[in-house]
Amino acid sequence: QVQLVESGGGLVQPGGFLRLSCAASGFTFSNYNMYWVRQAPGKGLEWVSSIDTGDRGPLKYYYADSVKGRFIISRGNRENTVWLQMNDLRPEDTAVYYCNAQSRAGAMVIYEFWGPGTQVTVSA
Repeated sequence: QVQLVESGGGLVQPGGFLRLSCAASGFTFSNYNMYWVRQAPGKGLEWVSSIDTGDRGPLKYYYADSVKGRFIISRGNRENTVWLQMNDLRPEDTAVYYCNAQSRAGAMVIYEFWGPGTQVTVSA
């Protein structure tokens, strides 16, 4: 049974930090590119960050401009986990954060899985 389970969300003051975790099971985690996507209240899904499998050389990391320099994505294939370290949090970072896993053949997504999400609220 495929599962992605996010944790680590919560209420934090502006300027604070949180570390989100996404634990994966039921599929070969190391073969999947991993993504963090968020949805703010009343808005659509927004891609936040991604990390590839590293099967073609060093791991590649990608960030949305809105979080670049503040968020850090990482993965542990032994732990079947992807993390998102979020620093210098701002009220506009308030959202439900989702973990997403994709296996790809070039630009084509072969399999895709989603977690249920974890709420992050940044407020004084």
